[in-house]
Amino acid sequence: MSTDLTNTFKQVNHSVTKVDARQLALGRNSYVADFVPNNALIVKMLWSPHPHARIKSIDVSKAEKMPGVKAVLWHGNVPRIPHCTAGQGFPEPSPYDTFMFDTKVRFVGDRVAAVAAETAEQAEAALAEIQVEYELLQPVFTIDEAMAEGAPIIHDEDDAYVPIPIPYEPKKNLVARVSAEAGDFEKGMQEADFTFDDTYETPYAQHTPIEPYTASATLDSAGRIVITTSTQVPFHSRRIVAQTLGVPVQKIRVIKPRIGGGFGSKQEVLLDDIVAMFALRTGRTVFWQFTREENFRTGRTRHPIRVRVRAGVKKDGTLTAIGLDCWNNTGAYGGHGLTVVSCCGSKVLPLYHCDNIHFDGKVFYTNLPVGGAYRGFGATQAYFGMESTIDKMAEAIGMDPLDFRRRNHIQVGESHPIFAALGEGKEGVPMAIGSCALDDCLDKGNAEIGWQNRTDWRGKTGRFRRGMGMGIFMQGSSIPHIDMGGASIKINEDGSFNLLCGATDLGTGSDTVMAQIAAEELCTTADKMIVYSSDTDMTPFDVGAYASSTTYLSGEAARKAAADAKRQILKTGAEMLGLPVEDVHCEDAHVWNADGSRKVSYGDIACYALYQKNQYQIIGTGSHFTEKAPPPFAAHFAEIEVDTWTGLIKILKYVSTIDCGTAINPLLCEGQTEGGTLNGISYALTEQYLFRNGCMMNASFADYHIFSMRDKPPLKTIICPSYEDTGPFGAKSVSEICINGPAPVLANAIYNATGARLYEFPFTPEKVLAAIRAVQQND
Repeated sequence: MSTDLTNTFKQVNHSVTKVDARQLALGRNSYVADFVPNNALIVKMLWSPHPHARIKSIDVSKAEKMPGVKAVLWHGNVPRIPHCTAGQGFPEPSPYDTFMFDTKVRFVGDRVAAVAAETAEQAEAALAEIQVEYELLQPVFTIDEAMAEGAPIIHDEDDAYVPIPIPYEPKKNLVARVSAEAGDFEKGMQEADFTFDDTYETPYAQHTPIEPYTASATLDSAGRIVITTSTQVPFHSRRIVAQTLGVPVQKIRVIKPRIGGGFGSKQEVLLDDIVAMFALRTGRTVFWQFTREENFRTGRTRHPIRVRVRAGVKKDGTLTAIGLDCWNNTGAYGGHGLTVVSCCGSKVLPLYHCDNIHFDGKVFYTNLPVGGAYRGFGATQAYFGMESTIDKMAEAIGMDPLDFRRRNHIQVGESHPIFAALGEGKEGVPMAIGSCALDDCLDKGNAEIGWQNRTDWRGKTGRFRRGMGMGIFMQGSSIPHIDMGGASIKINEDGSFNLLCGATDLGTGSDTVMAQIAAEELCTTADKMIVYSSDTDMTPFDVGAYASSTTYLSGEAARKAAADAKRQILKTGAEMLGLPVEDVHCEDAHVWNADGSRKVSYGDIACYALYQKNQYQIIGTGSHFTEKAPPPFAAHFAEIEVDTWTGLIKILKYVSTIDCGTAINPLLCEGQTEGGTLNGISYALTEQYLFRNGCMMNASFADYHIFSMRDKPPLKTIICPSYEDTGPFGAKSVSEICINGPAPVLANAIYNATGARLYEFPFTPEKVLAAIRAVQQND
């Protein structure tokens, strides 16, 4: 369908004000901590100081008698039920290798015991009185150590298992393995004029949301557990907490208020089981919020992944073979490990035409912090390797990197064997590309950055040298045949609507997007929508905010619910006008006859249906699961200046172009793209975990540097629309893809400026300077 259709939209493709803008601007109670009563019990956790140890004995008797202490939890007084903390579809493609408390600790920051007391100070004092005797075990800190013959076994318990049939060999520290082949990879390498075999390393990173992990729990008058939590996955949280506590799902209600950022970190259920258990044990409201240090050390991280890229190319630019081997360090527990490494292949390999494909992904346990979901979800790590090697291939054949990518990227109507081969815990879904504005992205990014002014590094001299880099990227929209979202909508007497949806707004504006989609379908305005989301008792089911699914998946559920309500509005409106339903239509919150001479308002229709004749509630419902995951596309460009005396990088300009189909709310799309791009720049240049014996030594914002507005370089976002027929009003996803660009784009720019090719990041001045000196020594 033509993008010209977007010109007829009245609600979508417009930057309406966020539905929660006033509430947040005025500082009204919005977040979990805002709703906690003053007399709530405070939770504090005793964390393991060791990376790998067995708990020989634990004595909590003194702690239980301390002033203000109401309950202590440890492995001896809670159920031992294996589960995973990853908020994924059921059954999860992750091992059930976690217990509320265990007799073994597997990383610095693992749970040992918890205290609930009247004050935080009393809880901390009680923790100090818990006596623990550990048997120290040899730790495993690297992928190579985990894979080594005779390596210490991190998960030697007998009751851990995987709920779906995937490779799982904990005795070898192997969490998962996934492979895919197409054509004949070795033959493709032999047919190439140039071959490449490069290995890249990507680091840990923390999401650093402004609001740390936060949760509270209380018992309602019926004795049910009500959990209010900062989560991306309220329905998964309900299921996982019920499983962990050994109680029926019926006994639990989960409410998600506003969230102070997630970025994937809150797709994990890390606090909810503890506050729920304490609420059951004490009958009191219980509150727990991580400190910033706990967020770093115990919260989830980006998986560090080693990426090996093997590829072949002919002199004319034809790609003859592409191979990706990825080794994923998932840390002490395996949640998300398989799906992250799967996305290294499924979101990256289909971008380029190539008949001969190899992919192999392995996931290993180590005694380091636990990897989880993080914006980009494996694609970010793999694109660093892929787009760096793509630049090397273009240089080898003497072709401009932009032209090389344009020649080889996937186009509308084309498919790729990896779509069918790689899913999440099972095979994927075949699909053809239905929308792609990547060439437009390349054209506009090229013009904005001034790509024609790029010159070869070999002619550059002086202390400060400028360079340009670029890369192209794709992601996905939802997980087809796995994830589902639901919505319902009912009309009120004044023609307003209550829109209830399970979709989870993380601050991204999804409540606003749902309102715009429903309003467009109903031919009314977004300000007529009263949106209530993410309450497991009150709203329809939704898997939650992950996998770039909210606009594409949940948005279509909202559109279907609105269409159902619209059908009823037309029926009642036609009855009021005394006309057949086929002779009326909706426009501007009225039902009109064919020539526009007669109309009846939505408010009058609601009152008629509720009070006057053939009474009923006009209410629409909709559910949606996807048959495909149409990728958004992006092209990123950067111009940088490198100080060759210090290795310091200055970004002069960064351009992010994005094809997200129809931008439901263009301003929110730009905000997502700029925020994600800055997130990626920060990851590429400054963010790193510094360890000593498995303990993170820089667990604060003083020592773990993230980019702030003060650090922000000049950024330019350009939306390049396409129209995706399977999405609500042509929309695809937008929020993840933008983080994939900076690492490879900046690596390519560093090379273009200095001739130094870096194979790991962050690109700290020390690393850049060492690489520059290596080039100079080889000249």
